[in-house]
Amino acid sequence: MYSIGEFSRISGFSIKALRFYHEKGLLVPSMIDDDSGYRYYDHKNVEKARIIKHLRDLEFSLADISEMLEKSGDEADVVDFFERQKEEISSRIRQQKDIIKDLEYIIQKEKEAVMALENPEFEVEEKELDTLLIAGIRYKGKYEDCGPKFGEIAKKMGRNLCGKPFNLYYDCEIKEEGADIETCFPVKKGKDADGISVRELPGGRCVSLIHKGAYDNLGRSYEKITAYINDKGYKAKFPSREIYLKGPGMIFRGNPENYLTEIQILIEE
Repeated sequence: MYSIGEFSRISGFSIKALRFYHEKGLLVPSMIDDDSGYRYYDHKNVEKARIIKHLRDLEFSLADISEMLEKSGDEADVVDFFERQKEEISSRIRQQKDIIKDLEYIIQKEKEAVMALENPEFEVEEKELDTLLIAGIRYKGKYEDCGPKFGEIAKKMGRNLCGKPFNLYYDCEIKEEGADIETCFPVKKGKDADGISVRELPGGRCVSLIHKGAYDNLGRSYEKITAYINDKGYKAKFPSREIYLKGPGMIFRGNPENYLTEIQILIEE
């Protein structure tokens, strides 16, 4: 056992610092005399004091040191402790490098999205939509569920298909689950079959905007078209439409930055 004075010389900490670390629970003496209140330290305290000193020299906060010591337990010696800390920090560095790569990707995509939105080739316009004969499957699910639905319709309708695929969205909000969607193709003719409904889709006056780029950037174009509708004092009608003028093929995905999606929102006359 070492008295606090002896332990001060061994650890390199002043008695004042040792009392402070005791109060903070970082360096608790192995024994405290009930009568005198004197603090006594042992070899485990020496090891922990060496760890604390190294970490303080590396400018770790007391909160960080406390968390590290709590994870390591009382049995860790200096070498084992720092081996573990080295591995944890190396792991965090690898994660941070991955985050940096992700941020660089996001920055690039955001710049491209802004440029595409400012492209005068893609401006909001108003136009009249004709009544359209469609074959559709209406369901509640996730937005990515539409891919297989397009395949089902294409297989059943075959040569009767006569236009670009599109989705009708009946919700006025985004839903992660249970979105009300109708996946459709324009057709020349056809009959209901196996969950596919053939019907006329009414036309009307709409506000339209062509979005160039990946689907996960559609939000910017929705902001632009919604701002236009609000500025004009129009009232939107649902379902809204997304027509996939150019997108992933059945075999090759293609470059998402070249996808073309026309957003159509009908407005009340």
